[in-house]
Formats: sequence, structure tokens, C-alpha cells
Amino acid sequence: MATATYADQLAAATTALEAAGLPSARVDAEWLLAGLLGLGRVAARLELGETAPAPLAERYARAVSRRARREPLQRILGWEEFRGVRVRLTDSVLVPRPETETLVEWALALLPAPGPRRLLAIDVGTGSGCIACALASERVDLDVVAVDVSPAAAAVARENVRALDLAGRVRVVAADLFAGLRDIRADLIVSNPPYLPSALMPELPPEVRIHEPRLALDGGSDGLAVIRRIATAARRYLRPSGALVVETAGGDQASAAAALLREAGWDQVAVRGDLVGIERFVAGRA
Repeated sequence: MATATYADQLAAATTALEAAGLPSARVDAEWLLAGLLGLGRVAARLELGETAPAPLAERYARAVSRRARREPLQRILGWEEFRGVRVRLTDSVLVPRPETETLVEWALALLPAPGPRRLLAIDVGTGSGCIACALASERVDLDVVAVDVSPAAAAVARENVRALDLAGRVRVVAADLFAGLRDIRADLIVSNPPYLPSALMPELPPEVRIHEPRLALDGGSDGLAVIRRIATAARRYLRPSGALVVETAGGDQASAAAALLREAGWDQVAVRGDLVGIERFVAGRA
């Protein structure tokens, strides 16, 4: 429809996404259109009366078709905003979740106050690098080592670090947890690790089950396999009184993770809720 307006395209897209069973059909259709126009959603609405050029209309139709197949909106757009930084996304990394911003908030609060020496944090399972980049952007006295077992994810994180002009303070390492970090001693270790029980994987929404990397989701039989390893190994990479903070699936798993930290000898173990009050984050001091 070369003569169709953006409003016509938006209406057709909304109908298609509603037919696909998406509860956020109109919002998703608006975001996809805004992304193609290079505008925010509000600014895109001002263009709705304009005629949609045929090439853009075709690209929009393809984007809508991808969303109808339950590909995550952020993956189609290619980016997500996270605590004021924009990170590029590929199918090798998780889409950052809003609740993880609370993990970063607590991590920042656990850091020592600014002083004469530079601080160091380790981000375990960095994925897109969103946590590492957010930490570095909010604390200019902080250097970050961002680690991911997936070389493909590490490559995405490096690109985001470069794009955000943080390469001088954020180093990305492709490694399994702390392998290769040797004698490093940090003030903070933060992690959003795989924490979903393996049996839960087939029950996840299609956006997650089909389009998110299983390596970043599957936490073993009880969801605690990686958290258990972090709890056991992390203290040797922290300075005295350094802090560890991890994200969990919440609820009973958060309580179980807190117990793991206590059993591993962590002090001042605490649990904190997410944006809707579910106890999800666990922290301790070395």
C-alpha cells in the first residue's frame, strides 16, 4: 500500500498483533513504527497523517510479522534502554528486564563511597553488558570486568562498551565465571545468572522459550547451579568487606540462595524485593 498513511499501517499492524494474541498489540505496533522512523513513540504519533513510503511500509510489515511470531520487541528494534544507557541486542544475549535495574541500584549502594582510590567491580554473566555499562556510567571512579561464558555474548558486550565510550573502564572477558581472572580483587561482584529450573523451560512464554539463549536462562535442576558456584567461589575475588549481590527467580529461591551464601561463609546476608515487592535479590559481604 504505497499510498497508505502511517496511521493506516499502524491500524493494520495492531489488528495483526491482536490476532496473534499479543495483549500489548497497540503499544508494540507503535514502538515498531517509531523504531523504523527513528523517533520516540510520542513523536511518531505526529507523523501518522503522512504517507508511508513503500520501502518503509514493507520493512514495517516484516517487523510486525516477526513480532506476531512472538520475537521480543526489543530484539526486533535491536536495542533496549537500561538505567539510562542504550544497549544493542542480538539473539546471543538476554533482553534486559526492568527488575534488573533494581539489582544495579542495590549494587551501587553496596560500593564504598567515592574516595582517593579507584574501585573495581566484576559483572558475572554480563550478556549484553547492560549491568557493567550502567555501573560504570553511574560511578566514574569504578572500573568493571564483565565476564560471560558465551563468546558471542562477550562480543555483543564489547560492542556496547565501545558504543557507550566506556572501553577505558570496562573490560570484557569470555570465561566461565572467574576463570582467568587470577589475582584480581574487587570491591563488588554482581550477577544476573541463569536461575530458572530446567523443568520450567518448556513452560516459558514463546518470547523467552524460543528467542532467548538457553545458556543464559537454565540454572539446572533447582535453578541454583550457577548461584551455588558463585557463592562458593566469589569471596576469593573480593577485597575485605567487598560485596556480592545476585538476582534470583525470587520467592523461595531467593531464600534458598541466601542460605547458600550463609553456608559458604558470607556475612550480612540480606534479601531485597524487586519493583513489585517479590524478594528477588540476595547480597552478602566477604
